[in-house]
Amino acid sequence: MDSAQQIDNSQSPLKRSRSPSDRGSGRGNSRGRGRGGGRNKKSDMGRTEWSQIPGDRRSRNDQVREAAKRRKLTEHNGEKPVYAVEFSKEEIDQEERRPKRKVAVMIGYSGSGYKGMQLNHNEKTIEGDLFAAFVAAGAVSKANADDPKKSSLVRCARTDKGVHAAGNIISMKLIIEDKDIIQKINENLSPQIRVWGMERTNGSFNAYQLCDSRIYEYLIPTYCFLPPHPESFLGKKLVELADRAEDREGFDKRQQEVSTFWSEVEEQQIKPILDRMDPSTRESLIKVLFNLEQSHQEGKSQIEKVSAESNTQPLTEPNIASTMTLDEMLSETAIGTAALTSSSLSGVPSTNSGSLRPDDGDYIAEVKEPSALEIAIKELKAQYIKAKKAYRIHPDRLERVRSTLSRFLGTRNFYNYTIQKTFRDASAKRLIKSFIVNDKPVIINDTEWLSLKVHGQSFMMHQIRKMVSMMALVVRCGCHEGRIQDSYMADRFIIPKAPSLGLLLERPVFETYNQRLGEPSDRLPIEFTKYEKEMEEFKQREIYERIFREEERENQFHTFFATQDNLQTSQLLYLSSMGIVATKENARDGAKVESAEVVVDGASSEDDANPEDG
Repeated sequence: MDSAQQIDNSQSPLKRSRSPSDRGSGRGNSRGRGRGGGRNKKSDMGRTEWSQIPGDRRSRNDQVREAAKRRKLTEHNGEKPVYAVEFSKEEIDQEERRPKRKVAVMIGYSGSGYKGMQLNHNEKTIEGDLFAAFVAAGAVSKANADDPKKSSLVRCARTDKGVHAAGNIISMKLIIEDKDIIQKINENLSPQIRVWGMERTNGSFNAYQLCDSRIYEYLIPTYCFLPPHPESFLGKKLVELADRAEDREGFDKRQQEVSTFWSEVEEQQIKPILDRMDPSTRESLIKVLFNLEQSHQEGKSQIEKVSAESNTQPLTEPNIASTMTLDEMLSETAIGTAALTSSSLSGVPSTNSGSLRPDDGDYIAEVKEPSALEIAIKELKAQYIKAKKAYRIHPDRLERVRSTLSRFLGTRNFYNYTIQKTFRDASAKRLIKSFIVNDKPVIINDTEWLSLKVHGQSFMMHQIRKMVSMMALVVRCGCHEGRIQDSYMADRFIIPKAPSLGLLLERPVFETYNQRLGEPSDRLPIEFTKYEKEMEEFKQREIYERIFREEERENQFHTFFATQDNLQTSQLLYLSSMGIVATKENARDGAKVESAEVVVDGASSEDDANPEDG
């Protein structure tokens, strides 16, 4: 060895061993103590010894898991989750151990009657039913049947209560040796949930993290693009503020193709009903429905007068019915499931409250016959809904829908389209790749429907429903499309969320993952193309028909927009020609502005708290 390269190991700062007196003579002379002076196990024994200690990772993970389980049971008073399947120790010990494989499970479901996709401790959910079917089919062992986390369950996209999915994916470890495993799983599921197939993946596959984007569809009746009734609160304010902003000409132009709709309905369909009524009933109906500007005392007097003319007893306290508009009186929120009771119609006798009398220990309600006034209001309500459903969207209106949807494209700050986000929150920025409307509406049960499809990288809670709602409100209120851009700014916009009924996840996209598989590969790409026929049949039978049937029965979209039109607040006045200034101005003047999630969404059918998707 060259003498120049010889190094005295005793002088090398890397090789020289430190004597006991040297230890602790370093920074701060804090022998055996870590930062802040606390005991430091590594420092006590040295890094080499510490790194060589064999770690029992499985034991530590089991301890963490058991602690989390005890914590969860404590939170729920010791109750087991509804999806947990319990087996005795003897049953678990007797079961043959079989290998688990990481798979991507492709599923579809109708969300009606479920509290969303995600597992919930004491609620019926899609994942809860799926997990129970996996256990029943033998895809999950008895030892793991009490906790889906033991099988590493991860969903690709969460969906809210009532939201459907033609295609969704969950990743988990399953026992898949049985070639009939998919059939056995489906036999243990309701017809509302189907497993399309499974694809083997590597052990680190995560359905949520590796999903590139998601495609959602939203079905909406075209009558949702009709303007608010001229006598509604919002209908009047839009005209008033268009005049103030000197934009009446532009406002009328944006509403040109629907400008005569309400006047024609009144003349051709409502007036004949009124003309058929006897004079006293017609007069009472008009007084109740169109008494718009009365004070509290005047409203009370009016109710008493109408009650006297109708030979009924007045209520002790007047309510909002004395100042309701016609459209509001006909909305489901005014006379929906509690239709025509005294709580929704001041001075009108209740049809079903009756008196209760004891009869052998049981109480029996005495049902009264509806009054002529109640029957008349019910008939008018049905006629207004029928008129709306008969509407067929004009090509110019359809083009306005398409143009407004294009304002969502690109990376935008959607903090106004979700909850618990601020303008400066970076996570509120989301990429929308496309948002299109089908050129050809379809007519189902005499109602015309449009299909909207949105393709985005990811979505926040309620984001899609609020985007659809905002688009529909902009179009129906004759608002300038630029209001969409305004909603990305720092001003707070209160945007109601459209009904969950029309929303469905069409499919998630795993483009990057599929490209990385390469050729050849023992793993197949994650695609739904091979199941298209079954999925299309399922969509028609379990999703589309269910949506159309529920809307026919419940009129959810009519209820939603009638509620927005008649809210006596300034929260939606940003839809007027004056923009957000109108909402701020009215708020300063003392106009009532309610919470978006409490009042505007009060008629919505969903109130879960899933943080992502839809």
